[in-house]
Amino acid sequence: MTHPVDILLSLVLLSVLFSFGSSRLSGLIQVLAFQGIVVSIVPFFLGHDMATGSVVFTVATLSIRGIIIPWSIYSVIKKVAIKREVEPIVGFHASLFLGLLLIVAAPVLSHKFTVSLFGGSTLIMTTAITLVVAGMFLLMARRNAIAMVLGYIMMENGIYLVGTSFSARAQHIVEFGILLDVLAGVMIMAIMLQSISQKFDGVDTALLRTLKE
Repeated sequence: MTHPVDILLSLVLLSVLFSFGSSRLSGLIQVLAFQGIVVSIVPFFLGHDMATGSVVFTVATLSIRGIIIPWSIYSVIKKVAIKREVEPIVGFHASLFLGLLLIVAAPVLSHKFTVSLFGGSTLIMTTAITLVVAGMFLLMARRNAIAMVLGYIMMENGIYLVGTSFSARAQHIVEFGILLDVLAGVMIMAIMLQSISQKFDGVDTALLRTLKE
């Protein structure tokens, strides 16, 4: 019988393919919001002891991952007036092919881990590995600074998913503290991106080479 959360996680895996093959930054932000919502509600499906405090932390996490962070990044792209990513380091078709290979390889890698606290779900480790590697790929294969920020957040979503799944009692205080650090990092990145856009009339990180002496 298919675990309920596996249906949502399968959509997350498909969203990774969309993020690899799309050049529209608004679409990537929507993918990021969807992923943030899904990884935030995973504890509800794993049989964790969800006391009132745990529910409050989970809802707060969902709000930050699914609403505040995506909205902050969307506000940045509106200010810098950039809708698409142009000339990535790795082309979109090649990225999509690599994404397919990643999704195929992730289940094989997940079997290398001995995990017994996943509440019956078979896709959590697979999805976590996919998100971490996909985020690292976006960081390395994209020249647009905003897409790189999205890759960083995607990678952190995967790390959060692993941490939530391993714990029989979700350690919400630690996870929430990490999330606040991520939120602060996004805010700092937003300021930096706006400054880069004003200086170079774009957010292509290749332009930063001109700053070398």
